[in-house]
Amino acid sequence: MDCLFCAIINGEIPSAKVWDDDMCYAFKDINPQAPVHCLVVPKEHIASADGITADNSKYVAHIFEVIPSIAKAAGAENGYRIISNVGEDGCQSVKHLHFHILGGAKLSENMG
Repeated sequence: MDCLFCAIINGEIPSAKVWDDDMCYAFKDINPQAPVHCLVVPKEHIASADGITADNSKYVAHIFEVIPSIAKAAGAENGYRIISNVGEDGCQSVKHLHFHILGGAKLSENMG
């Protein structure tokens, strides 16, 4: 499998780590759309939200349990937005489930 985010998780490609535990990894986006913009990825390869099953949903549950800590660690202390793109029409550029955390300033209503 040739997956950019799997390579980042495995340390094959450098990243600006924000969070790392046994189920997920978070790092700063290389093209930030807000003062705080990080990506949270499960350590299990799941292609997108369409690929979440009863067998792997524990990764997503865990991510949402730790997102408040990740957002705070990244510097989003006054609120944030969570986005996950799915498929080509949803502009998913990397086929590994990931959640964008955007914050650090008042976000536009049109952004998202």
